[in-house]
Amino acid sequence: MVIMNEQPSAADWTESAYSLFKAHRVAMIAFVPDGGLKRLIELCQHDAEMRAVTLTTEEEGVAFAAGAFLGGKRAALLMQSSGVGNCINMLSLPRVCNMPLLALVTMRGEWGEFNPWQVPMGQNAQQLLEASGVIVYRVETFADAYPTIEAAIMQAFQSRCRVAVLISQRLIGAKNFVRGDR
Repeated sequence: MVIMNEQPSAADWTESAYSLFKAHRVAMIAFVPDGGLKRLIELCQHDAEMRAVTLTTEEEGVAFAAGAFLGGKRAALLMQSSGVGNCINMLSLPRVCNMPLLALVTMRGEWGEFNPWQVPMGQNAQQLLEASGVIVYRVETFADAYPTIEAAIMQAFQSRCRVAVLISQRLIGAKNFVRGDR
């Protein structure tokens, strides 16, 4: 049996992110499906003015965002922290070509993590992104979400920077597996 510990504010940050995407003309979303991003992905998929593209691996999203920029559009990459490692080499593209990149990353491997395989990348995602030339902001509480995501959007697209917002596992809720009686 799988039990998700969701906090009431977990869905609210996704509404903030979606409204900011709309306000700042982010028209394309690339994502690898993730439970922590489910509501935000659904909002984007149901918006006729947005293009939401499912990826097979996260590094495709970096190239997707570069193509969107070259086509005059704004894009965001949505992924879980375990996908950060898949992007490291591809992050040279927007860095060398001076292209903006906006990524929202739901964190795993912290706050009550049950899965030991999620811990290494969750504990190192921020350092790996920073070493790759990405500016990193963190969202720990619902109150942090709107101003932090807006600052990231503005910095990415106005200054042509690579910016990632790490959404804390504490905010989105930790996943737990509970075993039944044997």
